[in-house]
Amino acid sequence: MKFKVGDSVSVLDENIDGVISKIVDDTLFITTDDGFEMEFLSSEVIKNKSLTSQIFVDTNASAVIDEKENSGKRRSVKVKPKERSLPAMEVDLHIHQITTSNKHMDNFEMLNLQLDTARHKLEFAIQKRIQKVVFIHGVGEGVLKAELEYLFGRYDNVKYYAADYQKYGLGATEVYIFQNVKD
Repeated sequence: MKFKVGDSVSVLDENIDGVISKIVDDTLFITTDDGFEMEFLSSEVIKNKSLTSQIFVDTNASAVIDEKENSGKRRSVKVKPKERSLPAMEVDLHIHQITTSNKHMDNFEMLNLQLDTARHKLEFAIQKRIQKVVFIHGVGEGVLKAELEYLFGRYDNVKYYAADYQKYGLGATEVYIFQNVKD
């Protein structure tokens, strides 16, 4: 490779860049970016090509910015049909998930706390336009499930049914909230 004084070069096996300041036979004297002069054989050095001059020859910054802003089509994120039907919200009504301590609560108080939580979460979902909510109530004796069905029955814009058996078993109810209800 032919080198001349003033060429920008890099050393092959070391992280050294610089400019050739003097050439004596096969030895190159390189002034590094830090200002030190070092000597290397011409076989240990390669020329740096000026990438910026080649890349930006025909373009200017405003053309690049315009191209980015007017990039054309926007791609929508593909959602698999299985994921599309998953509920956006799950509410676990097990008492230990709602309160830190239920030692001083009798069954009636625990049931009322669970129903208040369910009512609050359902109202939140209606307000935020969340279409599907799964209420996890557990199997038990079915008291909470029956009370939830009574609660859901009081709303005109919801329908409820057993949630996905493979995921929740028999202990969950899914509520579908109709979004465009005419008054």
